[in-house]
Amino acid sequence: MGLFGNKTEGGLMDVIRCDEQEYLVWKWKPSGSANSTKKENAIRYGSSLRVKDGELAVFFYQQNNGTIQDFIIGPYDDTIKTANFPILTSIVGSVFGGSSPFQAEIYFINLAGNNQIKFGIPYFDLFDPRFPDLGVPCAVRGSLTFNLTDFKAFIKLNRLREFDLEAFKNQIKDFFIRKAKSIVLNIPIDENIPVMQLERKIDDIGDLVKSKIKTALEEDFGINLKRIDISALELDKENPHYQQLKKSTADQQTKFIEAKTDIEIENLDETMRIKRKDMELGVEGKNFQVHQLNKSADVLKTAAENLGEMGNVNLGGGGGLNPAGLMMGMGIGGAMGNQIGGMMGNLNQQNPPPPPTIQYFIALNGQQTGPFTIEQLKQLAQGGQFTKQHHVWKQGMSAWELSENVQELSSVFSVVPPPPPTI
Repeated sequence: MGLFGNKTEGGLMDVIRCDEQEYLVWKWKPSGSANSTKKENAIRYGSSLRVKDGELAVFFYQQNNGTIQDFIIGPYDDTIKTANFPILTSIVGSVFGGSSPFQAEIYFINLAGNNQIKFGIPYFDLFDPRFPDLGVPCAVRGSLTFNLTDFKAFIKLNRLREFDLEAFKNQIKDFFIRKAKSIVLNIPIDENIPVMQLERKIDDIGDLVKSKIKTALEEDFGINLKRIDISALELDKENPHYQQLKKSTADQQTKFIEAKTDIEIENLDETMRIKRKDMELGVEGKNFQVHQLNKSADVLKTAAENLGEMGNVNLGGGGGLNPAGLMMGMGIGGAMGNQIGGMMGNLNQQNPPPPPTIQYFIALNGQQTGPFTIEQLKQLAQGGQFTKQHHVWKQGMSAWELSENVQELSSVFSVVPPPPPTI
């Protein structure tokens, strides 16, 4: 009678559920129970259990060999008498026909909700790797978001009885600030990022901090770090070290731009020098031809003078004509004139290169043959060895094509005579 006599001291047929809106861990208590006693944990086998989607119900049983648990993941809505409770089934006695109260602490854990913690890291000195003596005060503000994925690890690492979410968040925040400060402090050296550029890379810094701290939060608190959002990474711009670093950085940037400009000017000068040299070589080539022309003209002039002398015959009075000399001089003059004319023609114009020869390959009996020029194809067509039904290909074509479809080959078949008449 002592076990079932007072229906208000636990053991009633209850509906076990969680109606909290914002929670991470919540302990269920039977109706009418206010204190943490054994009566509070007296659960009647057959009570109704409702676990929402994204929620977990954990039953803790105190046994002689320690605490053991049953885990019920939602959605679930049924009475406590099914095979979903393998541990409970093994410990409920048959003395009362399986309907006796059993001792269990029941906790609901929120697996679907995201929990956010706002953080602020007070000013600490950052050092630029280029100026290790200039510590610039820096403060970091933002938030981190976590949830629960490995609930067994979370239960193992945290005491659920009297669990306080705000105290839990404060523990995480203190741990995070200590670790994040160390990570940000080493970013300028480890990632080779100048201190003056950190404010423009807060997204990259957030991702970097997350990658370095995620595993530690899982191992120490059993939580899953989903995201780190850095809202501000502030440098104390009134600090004299900041002003000195800003000036030194500006001076270095100016020197870099000047050095880059000097290099570009030197490269431009070298490029122009090479171009001028190429132009001079081209002019010298033409001047060489002009020099040859001048030399030939001098030779022609000398020949003309000799021509005049060769035509003179000494008749005693100083005058006369030498026919043999005249003919020889005219021959030499004509030859030199032709030579100079040819040189001038070469000087004033360059012969254009010959047009490229078009060549086709022919597919004959599954074999590739060729290449053939248009004229060769005409000869093959006249001999009946090449027809409109042969496939052809040349450089630039994407695939083989029937020769009758190639406009360029239409002239090949226009000269093919018709078949001879039959006798």
